[in-house]
Formats: sequence, C-alpha cells, structure tokens
Amino acid sequence: MTLGRAFSLFLLLSLAGCGAVDETGTVPLRKGGVPASGDTLVTGSIGEASTLIPLLASDAASHTIAGYIYNGLVKYDKELNLVGDLAEKWEVSPDGLVITFHLRKGVKWQDGHDFTSRDVLYTYRVTIDPKTPTAYAEDFKQVKKVEAPDLFTVRVTYDHPFAPALASWGSNVLPAHLLEGKEITTSPLARRPVGTGPYRFKEWVGGQKVTLEAYDGYFEGKPYLARVVDRLIPDSATMYLELKAGGIDMMTLTPVQYQRQTTGKKFLSQFNKYRYPASSYVYMGYNLRNPLFGDVRVRQALTHAINKEELIQGVLLGMGQVAKGPYKPGSWAWNPSISDPAYDPAAARRLLAEAGWRDTDGDGLLDKGGKPFSFTVLTNQGNAERLKTAQIIQQRLRDVGIDMKIRVIEWASFITHFIDTRNFEAVLLGWSLGQDPDIFDVWHSSKSGKKELNFIGYKNEEVDRLIVAGRGTFDQKERQRCYWRIQELLAKDQPYTFLYVPDALPVVSARIRGIAPAPAGIGYNFIQWYVPRGEQKYTQ
Repeated sequence: MTLGRAFSLFLLLSLAGCGAVDETGTVPLRKGGVPASGDTLVTGSIGEASTLIPLLASDAASHTIAGYIYNGLVKYDKELNLVGDLAEKWEVSPDGLVITFHLRKGVKWQDGHDFTSRDVLYTYRVTIDPKTPTAYAEDFKQVKKVEAPDLFTVRVTYDHPFAPALASWGSNVLPAHLLEGKEITTSPLARRPVGTGPYRFKEWVGGQKVTLEAYDGYFEGKPYLARVVDRLIPDSATMYLELKAGGIDMMTLTPVQYQRQTTGKKFLSQFNKYRYPASSYVYMGYNLRNPLFGDVRVRQALTHAINKEELIQGVLLGMGQVAKGPYKPGSWAWNPSISDPAYDPAAARRLLAEAGWRDTDGDGLLDKGGKPFSFTVLTNQGNAERLKTAQIIQQRLRDVGIDMKIRVIEWASFITHFIDTRNFEAVLLGWSLGQDPDIFDVWHSSKSGKKELNFIGYKNEEVDRLIVAGRGTFDQKERQRCYWRIQELLAKDQPYTFLYVPDALPVVSARIRGIAPAPAGIGYNFIQWYVPRGEQKYTQ
C-alpha cells in the first residue's frame, strides 16, 4: 500500500534510481515510433485488492490500483521533489505552521461532478474520525484546523512544527458528494471507485482481474494507454510463464528469473528489464504479546542465529543489501554505524541459555518448563523469495535448537485473519518506504490497535519520544539525530530481525514506450507511456 507517506506490505512501482540492464551491462530501451492512443497494459499481481477506498486499505494490491484512480493535493516528481497535483500551488507561512493550498479549477470527478475544497475537507474529517478504521489518521491529527475560504482554497493550520506536513497531503482525496453523511466502510466505492485520476474503474472480477479505462476528462490529459488490466496470479513462476506467453506485459522478476531465465537475445528483444535498490526491506517480526518473545535476549539470539549474507547470496543471488533497521542504506536518515547482532551461533546459544532455554532431554531442541522452543512463522503465498528465506532461517534456527515451522497463507486471508486479528507468532514480510523518514505509523506504541500497522505490539518509551521529536522539527540535522538513535534502540530491542533490502527487478514489454527511468522510478510518467500504432496488441 502507499497512501500519502504510508508504508506498504509490498512494493510494485516505487523505484529509486534504475535502468534497463542485462547480465553484461546496459541494454538500450527500444525507442522510436509515434505516440499513439490505444492498447492495454496487462500487469500481474500476486495479491488481490481488499478495497478500492485507499483510506481503508492496508495492502499494496489495493493501493496500486487506487493509485491509477485517485489523486492527492501534492505528489513527487521524477526528481523526488514535491509538486502540485490537485493543488495547483501553495504557500507555507514563515513559521511553517500554515499551508494554503490553491486547488486546480475545472477538475472533474469521473462521474462528472466538480472537484472542490469540499472534497478535501471531507477527506480530512473522515480520516480523523475515530469511527473510521484507518491506519493513516495520525498525520492529520497533527492539524489544528482546516478551513476552506472558498471552493478552490484550503488553509491548513498546525499547532506546532510538523516536518512531514506538506508530504502528508499527497494522500488520496475522496469524493464528498458520494460519501459525505454515509458509512464509508459499507460504501459501494470499495468495489466501484470514483476518482479524479487518469484511469476510471470498469470491472472487478473477483479472484481474476481488475480492469481500468483511460479517463477522457483527466486534468493532465488523457493517458495514451487505453486500458490497464491487473491480473491476479498468486504464483510468481506461473506469472513468469504468462509473461513469456504474452498473457501479461509487466511483472516483478525473481532473482533467479532475472539472472538465469531472462538473459537470452530473444527475451531481451521483447522485454526491458530494470534493476535498482528497492525502497523497501524484508524482516521477520515477532508478536511481542507472546511470552515466547518477551525476553530481549531471545530476540537478540534469533538474530544472531540468522546469516543475513547467506540470505542475500542464496535467495537474492547477490542482488540486495543487509538490512539493520527501517531505513534504506545511503538515505540521510540511515545510521551507517549501527551495531546489529551479527551472525554468531555461539552467541545465540549463550543468550538462549541465559534466558533459561536448554536441551534437557537430549532431542536437539531447547526447552524450558517442559515446553520446547517452537513457533510458526507466517508468510504470504506467491513470493518465492520469502519462502526460501524462511526455509534457510528454519535450518539456521534448528542449528541452535529452535524449531521454526513455516506456514504460507493467501494474501487477503493473511491480512484479515492473522495480521488484523494479531493471530500470529512471527511473520516474514516486507515494508516499502516513503520519501520522508517518519515512522510513527509502524513503530509508535499508540499505533498497535486494530487495523493499525504496529501489529507486533512494540513499545519503547524512548523510541516513542524520539519519533515525536523527529516529526516535530524542520531541522534535518536534529531529525537525523532522532532517527539514528531510534535505530540504535531497535538494534538493541530486536522487535524485528531486519533481514535485507532487495534489488527491485521489474520487467516491461518492449512494445511499451515512453518509459524514462529517473530517481522517482518509472511510474511517475505513466500517462505518457504508449505503444506505436503498428505495434498495438489489443484493440478493445
């Protein structure tokens, strides 16, 4: 999911510095051809959307589709600068406490109604409404008041400095005329959304696909590609076969697919591959409500028992970096001197013994109070890297006397029946990272309620204080000091074992032109992607 600055359980098109490459170096993108309207981009997704009201969604599948349909007031351009979206321009007061947005005039909702300040006011109010089950209210709770002097002006006032203030208004704006005065959780917009974005909803065939059509009235101009179809294919190997067979045009490759199955001249003549450090990380998180993980020595031991470099080589084939905290290596908030528990099985055994875990019956497994050290890690269906990661970790934990079982669950069920209900012992998942380093929604102790993102139940008073301090100043050096200290505390507490930052490996059919990799990735100019008339594949 990506809603404004929100984090996501998966990553699709959030790119950061990329190019088309093969195993020997750069492969030129197919160029030429006159831009033409028409054709369809068919994408593959391993998870099905849960709702197309982005305020209520906590999964990437939902937010990926919603991203075609909705707009925020601001967005990031190709150089990762904030620019206007539904807001044409804005002014920020000298003290940073007041933002005045001037909205675009003439913008139409996809049902023909005018977009106005009423929609912004409604979206703000429903977001902070305690009855709305959303994980994204916190940024807007920092607002003192929101006023609309007229139909195309919105003035936002804060009580105190809030560093992510402007970026937070990139959250999707919802249609007041369809939702105001109604119960948002039962709205038909969950299955038939209406937005202001470049694509409008056409069809959702449950368990199969979602189809979107180019919106003629889009304020930035109608996109060239006439349709986007998101196909649900829960298995990456099956998805790759569909790609080769022409059933889809775009997917994320696995490392094996990237390095070993897509290097031939024929494939590279038909597809463009991209590789870049993803703005995401993969982790194993522990349910801290479970007494098994209540002792910090146990969590530290678990991390000591895991060889992260082995995961990068064995799972990612070298295409990734070790993760030691919740920030991307090289970003300004990342602490390069973090001392994360290194791979050290002897240290793991020693810490476990200190915590009272010993093999008293000689079966090779640690036990305490007559119970073996055994737990189940959950991960999502369709992600081969995460399953292989779990299998390697399983063996390393077995080496120190811990029995870890693996359970793979279909994505929608994972979220609804396990994450939302906190019905898990450990999970192996990933978060994508926004441009601002504020991590309130995932790590602050107040965000551990139902539908919220601190689902492991982590609580550290100093971390809470530093998170609030980091978002409460405009001084980047002071913010950096806060985030560096947070990483030191997380490295000590080990509520997650931070595993790795993978390289992202998307592939797109070479008939799709107009893709221009930039620091913001490839998706920022999607409405300019096109297929020359003579190469178009789908006519309707």
